[in-house]
Amino acid sequence: MAWTEIDIPSLSGRTAVVTGANGGLGFQTASALAGAGAHVVLAARDPAKTAAAETRIRERYPSASLEVVPLDLGDLSVVSAAARKILAGHERVDILVNNAGVMAMPQRTTADGFEMQLGVDHLGHWAFTAHLLPALLRAPSARVVTVTSVARFMGGPLDPADPHMRRKYRAWGAYARAKMANYHFGLGLQQRFSRAGVSAASLIAHPGLSNTDLQARSVREGGAGWAGAFFEALTARSGMTPLEGARPQLRAATDPRARGGELYAPRYGSHGPAVRRPILRRWDLQKQIDVLWQVSERETSVRLDVRSPGSGTDRPDAGSSV
Repeated sequence: MAWTEIDIPSLSGRTAVVTGANGGLGFQTASALAGAGAHVVLAARDPAKTAAAETRIRERYPSASLEVVPLDLGDLSVVSAAARKILAGHERVDILVNNAGVMAMPQRTTADGFEMQLGVDHLGHWAFTAHLLPALLRAPSARVVTVTSVARFMGGPLDPADPHMRRKYRAWGAYARAKMANYHFGLGLQQRFSRAGVSAASLIAHPGLSNTDLQARSVREGGAGWAGAFFEALTARSGMTPLEGARPQLRAATDPRARGGELYAPRYGSHGPAVRRPILRRWDLQKQIDVLWQVSERETSVRLDVRSPGSGTDRPDAGSSV
């Protein structure tokens, strides 16, 4: 039988953090985790939308344990403040779902001067994950799930000399590079967990063709062109529901049989039940992971370094300035 949210084991006593939890895939992910008994931190930017999401989850699960933490991934000072608030209230974080993102928008920059899609989809999550590492590594077997997209195949490799595409910006090309960064981040983080000998695991998920507000928003903002209008119509006509689209990341986050370094996605690429899919290992995969680490540390001034249990300290060197 196909895996669904019904197969999520009890998460009682566990803390989960979901970015972009106030709509689309993030809302469905947060709702399902809360329904399984987890304490869920709704980390999102729009206060009114997040309050409405919290109300909807409580209506569905009256006993849900929820917490709201404001998070704007386009501002590293806010990212740091959000992580500090979570760390102050929780000794450990068992599940982190790096779900939030923007798609195919006009050329814009974040508060820190990053190209908006790379800044929000990857660099903000990079810093957020780094800051939360102490709590993640204190959990018995934490999972970090990073959401990518098949759009990653549409773009070229990250250019360390021009990561923000200032010389030649293309909305869809920038989105593709951001989603490839998510893919490489998930794999690179698992490498570092494995080298350090820690029990935490990093996995990747992609939702396929899911009918959320992401497509409509890209059309509204005017950067997606004819392709945006096409995909909006396609997802409205034949896309999976947001819940169906969230199942790959839910399975990656909760299936006891899932392992670090795995990718979960719809069986048939854009549609179908959530299954484990093969990792396509290009000849330059390791080079691209290494480039991403170098660029991410340089641009954010945040080091993401996982310490082994025998390193002489119980605190990882994470989230610090480089």
